[in-house]
Amino acid sequence: MTEFATQTTTDGAVHLMLDGPMTIYNAGEIKAQLLTGLQTAAILELDLSHVGEMDTAGFQLLVMAKRESQRQGHTLRIIAHSPAVRDVIDFYNMDAFFGDPMVIPAGH
Repeated sequence: MTEFATQTTTDGAVHLMLDGPMTIYNAGEIKAQLLTGLQTAAILELDLSHVGEMDTAGFQLLVMAKRESQRQGHTLRIIAHSPAVRDVIDFYNMDAFFGDPMVIPAGH
């Protein structure tokens, strides 16, 4: 089960942290959270540092969120990537599509 935590940052962005897997088994729940975040905030910061597993469905949710933010004229920033998220984004060679810096911890 994926858990969600939101807070508003000092610059008015909504910070949404996902904790758990981003897989087909919880894609509907995550999609609803992402769409709500995008509708309520001009800037959505997505913290994926606690995502332990991501499959193609999870990746597709990120693509959908990025496109939806562009369609609405909003900003989606992925501000933290877990190793699982980095692996999937690297696998699909989509770093440039998301445009967010991916910090790779020492030792990887």
